[in-house]
Amino acid sequence: MAPGTEENSSEGSSGNAVSAKTVRVFVALKITSDVAEELTKIARPLERFAVRPITKEDIHLTLVPPWNEPSVPSAVEKLRTVVGDHFPFMLHFRHVGYGPDPRRPRFLWAECSASKELTDLHAGLLRAFGQSDGRPFRPHVTLARIRANAAKICRKCPIDRDLAVTQQIETVELMQSPPPKEHGYRVLASPVLKQCFPSGRSPVCRV
Repeated sequence: MAPGTEENSSEGSSGNAVSAKTVRVFVALKITSDVAEELTKIARPLERFAVRPITKEDIHLTLVPPWNEPSVPSAVEKLRTVVGDHFPFMLHFRHVGYGPDPRRPRFLWAECSASKELTDLHAGLLRAFGQSDGRPFRPHVTLARIRANAAKICRKCPIDRDLAVTQQIETVELMQSPPPKEHGYRVLASPVLKQCFPSGRSPVCRV
């Protein structure tokens, strides 16, 4: 998903301007370095075209789309509550190709299986953050964004194949989109999925 930009407003302004204190955030699964490296290799042939490749460090699977958050501690607590009700699970990458419509592609992406564990986590997070999505859940990670001449790029560099890549998911991240003219996502918190701890200890949240 394309990163948003933080919108600022001067004190006392009116209308729909966003407060300067808000932070543009979203909820995602961070893809590990080794899996991200394997996925970025698939996108490298596209670098000679008008595309915007996603760096290895920024590859993620979005679960809650970006919003302007006035209280990061509150968002972390909501995330922590949901994550604490779900156990670790395996994320399965099944296919890589152009999407969302191969006839009019905007991305090169790697699609994942919509397992019950992932689907339930996604639904719980949307509820917690007051968001909804009427479209079918289609979990994926974006590897490159196509800027122009999509049909030509697809003909010259066809990419359409199955994958057999997996990653153990143990944390869920609250991430911050980069400010204007900057690049890279920042992890604000990584609460741990439900674990069995001695003496009733709860999962910790790395912030």
